[in-house]
Amino acid sequence: MPAVPGPVLLNPASSDPSPWISLPDSVAAAAGDVPALLALAVEAGRTWPRPGEGRTALLWELLASVAATDVAAARVLEPHLDATAILAQAAQAFPAGQSAPDGTGEAAWGVFAAEGPGARLEAKASAAGVTLSGSKPWCSLAGALDCAVVTAHTDDGGRAAFAVSLRHSGVACEDPEWIARGLQEIPSGTVHFDQVPAIPLGGTGWYHSRPGFAWGGMGVAACWLGGAVGVARDFRSGLLAGADAGRQPDQVALAALGEVDRTLTAALQYLARTAAGIDDGTLGSAGTHSTWSEAQRVRGTVAAAVERVLSLVGSNLGPGPLAFDGPYAKRMADLALYVRQHHGARDDAQLGRLALKGDCPW
Repeated sequence: MPAVPGPVLLNPASSDPSPWISLPDSVAAAAGDVPALLALAVEAGRTWPRPGEGRTALLWELLASVAATDVAAARVLEPHLDATAILAQAAQAFPAGQSAPDGTGEAAWGVFAAEGPGARLEAKASAAGVTLSGSKPWCSLAGALDCAVVTAHTDDGGRAAFAVSLRHSGVACEDPEWIARGLQEIPSGTVHFDQVPAIPLGGTGWYHSRPGFAWGGMGVAACWLGGAVGVARDFRSGLLAGADAGRQPDQVALAALGEVDRTLTAALQYLARTAAGIDDGTLGSAGTHSTWSEAQRVRGTVAAAVERVLSLVGSNLGPGPLAFDGPYAKRMADLALYVRQHHGARDDAQLGRLALKGDCPW
């Protein structure tokens, strides 16, 4: 049951198809090959648009299109693109005479901002510069990357972002016991830092307070949604194959496909509207709701849509393809794990606190 090829478009009427001519084939050819996917990520970092610079919808369409082809590929490309955007944003905050690291070269970048019990990374400033010491959890592909944007605790009690080389002798990447059936080619383990030189990016609090933090979170949601489009294409292809073999879909299957269609269409339209608001400067500027609250709405809405699509397709296609169709089973497992970056009711509770304070559009 191969997925139907083609881009995932937020606004088909206004989209230029040229950026996608070779994208599905390139992603499909590199799927499962981490070095090849990282090479694609580095190339994308040089040529793809960055959020907030006028072509956010195109960026999200490209990310969604990658995920529709292979979810794990999007999980490789998205962090590198996020890192290049962070570095570009940080460059605007650098003092005169200093320059931010360049994320558009040959290095493969990651973004390590997660926190976890028993792991703490601290930044220490001295006359010689800043060094990082401690541990950082959930560092995906750390052993395969060249550099990373990493958040660490600072002397003033806050957190800040830093650019570091993962090739420094003071960096030790654990080989995690990754037992997940999803995203098997992208293990996430703990990285230990021992006085590793680091370049500050934007100062304490800048990483989480900048609009780009919300934009990056919505870019991840675009990947989730693209993965759900791939699952939906598998479903439609399966129904068409059954019809060709004389097994016409019944009303239950057609109802499921109809619900999948309206669920995905609504989410795609929401992303298109949000991307337009980012680029024209209206998102978060009306005084009724912030960029971060809108990011939480987007992520929660997309996560719910993805989980509904996974449920509808899984229950209608049954166990057969999960057991015997490798690409479909991989897509389902990859997407189910990836979407868990949304924290469900806990993220909704954060959004509820914002709405209680009036940070809402209604």
